[in-house]
Amino acid sequence: MASTSYRPAAISLDADALRRYLDGPYREVRELTRRILSQPEHAPVQGLPTDEYRELVLERMRMLAAEGQTGMGFPVEYGGGGDVGASIAAFETLAHGDLSLLVKCGVQFGLWGGALLHLGTKRHHDLYLEQTIRADLPGCFAMTEIGHGSDVQSLGTTATYDPKTDEFVINTPDRAATKHYIGNAAVHGRIAAVFAQLIVGTEKPGVHAFIVPLRDADGTPLPGVTIEDCGEKIGLNGVDNGMLSFDHVRIPREALLNRYADVTPEGVYESDIENPNRRFFTMIGTLIQGRVCVGGAAGNAAKNALTIAVRHGLKRRQFGPPGGESETLLLDYRTHQRRLLPLLAKSYALHFAQEEVAAKLHVAFSGGEFSERDQRELESYAAGLKAITTWHATETIQQSREACGGFGYLAENRFAALKADTDVFTTFEGDNWILYQLVAKGLLTDYKDQFASMDQPALVRFVAGQVVETVVEKSLARQLIGALVDVLPASDDERELRDRGYQGELLRWREEHILASVARRLKSGIDNGFDPFRVFNFCQDHVIHTARAHVERKVFDAFVAGIDRCEDPQLKEALGQLCDLYALSTIEADRGWYLEHGRLTTQRSKRITTEVNLLCMDVREQARELVDAFGIPDEVLAAPIALP
Repeated sequence: MASTSYRPAAISLDADALRRYLDGPYREVRELTRRILSQPEHAPVQGLPTDEYRELVLERMRMLAAEGQTGMGFPVEYGGGGDVGASIAAFETLAHGDLSLLVKCGVQFGLWGGALLHLGTKRHHDLYLEQTIRADLPGCFAMTEIGHGSDVQSLGTTATYDPKTDEFVINTPDRAATKHYIGNAAVHGRIAAVFAQLIVGTEKPGVHAFIVPLRDADGTPLPGVTIEDCGEKIGLNGVDNGMLSFDHVRIPREALLNRYADVTPEGVYESDIENPNRRFFTMIGTLIQGRVCVGGAAGNAAKNALTIAVRHGLKRRQFGPPGGESETLLLDYRTHQRRLLPLLAKSYALHFAQEEVAAKLHVAFSGGEFSERDQRELESYAAGLKAITTWHATETIQQSREACGGFGYLAENRFAALKADTDVFTTFEGDNWILYQLVAKGLLTDYKDQFASMDQPALVRFVAGQVVETVVEKSLARQLIGALVDVLPASDDERELRDRGYQGELLRWREEHILASVARRLKSGIDNGFDPFRVFNFCQDHVIHTARAHVERKVFDAFVAGIDRCEDPQLKEALGQLCDLYALSTIEADRGWYLEHGRLTTQRSKRITTEVNLLCMDVREQARELVDAFGIPDEVLAAPIALP
C-alpha cells in the first residue's frame, strides 16, 4: 500500500517568478494598475464623512479614466482598448485597493457601459460611449426594484409605447416598482439604463432596457424623476446608491436599447428571437461580465486578507516549549496553519478558475468561435464561480481577522473595510443561492439530454458506476459484472492520496452521484403527480449540493490545467502542493457524505485528515513567498501589521 505520509524536500520558491506566472497574459495591465494604486492620491482613507468620501471616489474614478484604465474593454473607435480580457484583469487588480472605487467603476463601466455596449446599437454607441469611457457621463444600471430582486422577469416598472408621439412612457406604478440600490443614482448619475416591462398596444413582450435621462447638467432631477438616497450602508459608502421612480416620463422611441428587439414608428414589435424566454435570457446573458468581474474582485480581496494574516503570523510570537528560550511563531501552530493555509490553497485554485472563465468571456465578446452551448456553459460557470469565490472571500476575511487577534480588529489593519465592503458581494450580481440553483438547473438539463443520447452500453456503464456505493458492494459487483470491471475504480485504500487522478476521481464521482440522485428525486416526485415547483422546493438543499460539488470539481480541474501549463519545475511543485491541499481539504470538508455513501472507509477518512495536516506543514514553509506572489504593493496593502 502506498504511504500517505510522503514528505517532499523543501522547495526553494521564487515569489517574483510565481507572481509573473499568476499575472498571466495581462501582466503589464496588472502592473500598471498596481503602480496607479500605489500613488499617494490613491492611499486608503478612513473616517471620511459620506459626502466627502463619495466625491473622493468620483475624483479617483476620473483619474483612472484619464490613465486609460477604464476603457480597455470598449471598442477602439470610441476611445477604448478593444480587449475584454485586459479590462477584466485591470478590474480584478483594482480590488486590492479601495473597494468603493472598484464598485463605482463597476457601475459606470461594467453595468451602465456594459448595458449600453451589449444591448444597444450604433446609434446609442455614437451618442454615449465616448463620454461614458471618459467618465464625463456618470450612468446607472436600474434593474433591481424594492419588490423584485433576482426575479427580473417580474419587474413592475412599465414602458408603454405611444405611437401618436413616437415615445415610450416610463412609469413606476407603485412603491414596490421603485428602482432600489442603484449605484451612482443618489448624487452623480445623469442617465440610466432602466429595465421595464414593454407594452406595445395589447402586446407585452417582457422586460427590455431603455435609456432614461435622470438629471440636467447642473445635477437637478428632471421632471417626473424622483431620486432618493439609500443612505449609509454596512460598507462601500463611497458609492452613492439611490432609489429611482418615474412618473410617466417620456423618452424617444430610439431610447430603446434595440440590439435584440425594436419597435417600429407604427407600433409593431420586432425581434429575431421569437421565444420570449429565450429572448430575455439572451439579453441578460450579455451582461455576464459583471458576475465574472465580481468573482475576480472577491478573490483578490481574499488575497489581501491572507497576505496580512500570513505576514502577521510569520512575525508574531506567542507561548512556546516549556523552558524554551523563545516563543513560537503563530504560523508554526497547527491550528493557525489549519485556519489559513487551506484557504490560501483555495485562493490559488480560484485564481486559475477565474483566469479560465475570463479567457472564455474574452473569446465570447471578441468575435471568436463560440456556440450557443458554449454560451450556456459560460453563464453557468460564471454564476457558480461568482458564488463560490464571494463566499470564500467572506470566510477568508473573517478567519484572517481572527488569526490576527486584536490587531486585526484595528481599522488601520484593513479588515474592518474588507469585511464591510465585501459583505454585499454575496448578494449583488445575483444572490449566491439563486446562482447555485441556476447552475444546478443547467446540470439537470444536460443530464436529461445526456441520457437521451446514450447508447445501451454507455447507459449500463453509467448506472453501474452510480449504484456501486460501498467497498463491499464493489467487491461483489466485480464478481457479478465481470464485463464491467474496468469501469469500477480500484480500491480506495490502494490509492495514493496525493495522486491527482485519484483526487479528481473522488470529486467527479461525488458530483455525478449527487446529480443522478437529485434527478431521480425530482422525476419521482413529478411522476407521482406532485406540483413541479413543490417538488423542486422539497429538493432545494439537494440541488444546492449538486451545484457546489460541480463548481468545486470545475475549480479543481482549472487548477490542474494551470499547473500543467507551468514550465518551471519549482513553481510546478509548489503549485502541486497547493492543489493537493485544496483537493483533500475539499474532500475532507464533505467526508460525512463520502462516508455515508461508502466511498471512503473510516480509516481512509482519517488518513485524509492526516495528509491535510502534513500538507499544511509543507505549504507553511513557502507561505511568505506564496502571499508575496499575489503582487500586492505595500502601499496598497497599507496594513501596519503586514509591513516590514
